[in-house]
Amino acid sequence: MTRTIVLAAMLACAAPALAYEEISVSDGGIISGKVTIAGSKPTAKGFNLITFPDPVYCGRISTGTGWRILDEFAIAPDGGLKDVVVFLADAQRGKPFAFAPSTIEARDCRFLPFVTVVKDRSDVVVMNMDPVMHDIQAYETSRLGPRVLFNTPLPMNPHHRRDVGADSHQHLAGEPMTQQIHMTKGRRIFVMQCGFHAYMESWGMAIDNPYYAVTGKDGTFSIPDVPPGEYTLVAWHPQVQTMQERKIIVMAKGTATASFAFKTPMGRRSAHEIVENPHYGMESLGRTVDIRPTLELQKP
Repeated sequence: MTRTIVLAAMLACAAPALAYEEISVSDGGIISGKVTIAGSKPTAKGFNLITFPDPVYCGRISTGTGWRILDEFAIAPDGGLKDVVVFLADAQRGKPFAFAPSTIEARDCRFLPFVTVVKDRSDVVVMNMDPVMHDIQAYETSRLGPRVLFNTPLPMNPHHRRDVGADSHQHLAGEPMTQQIHMTKGRRIFVMQCGFHAYMESWGMAIDNPYYAVTGKDGTFSIPDVPPGEYTLVAWHPQVQTMQERKIIVMAKGTATASFAFKTPMGRRSAHEIVENPHYGMESLGRTVDIRPTLELQKP
């Protein structure tokens, strides 16, 4: 039976994780399934480009009318939901927990990927690929409010050309900034934003065992090499505001299936929505700004 749990309650009441034991797994099974979302797609967040730095370069991805959209929901035609983290909350032993540092790129004024999985108390590498400055601000989230994990400028590669515009597609890696994700006891979720460009946002989940997956474009997932036993399988998407969990039994060398169905959030989710206002048009700058979506024309 699937239970929907309010995110804040789950984070506040999460039990301390037990130490994970690495063992040899020769008879492991597979957990596979699909995550879907029902209902119309939520209105995407919209940001007026002239209110942020670098409107011409960052406007290469925009609506063509001066707005940049942060589209947090990638939904397949059949409702499959991308970027859902599915993980075992109570796997205490199993395959080696080797984990290379996760890398997040600032590219085209986006943080990629939108959802990242990290090992708690491990490094995450953030790199600027753009010819403009970014500033990384990472916060742990909880019902008590955010706590700063790190805040540091993200310099660009000095070999980038200075006169960047809408037709510039050069990407040179800046100096990698390595930060450690150290979550408060019982909390798993963090968000990273750009202090200069509010439409740059990336979410993360800190895990304590290697049994996890992030859904692809079709909403499917697969978690292999799971030791036989009974587990709690959890699904999380950063913008749904709930977690779902279910009990699942994995047989030796068998395949266990599980599906999750979220409901689309209703009502206004953010103050950042596209609103036509003559006081915030491009002409308000007193000069002509050539914002052209040369890389991607976004649809409101």
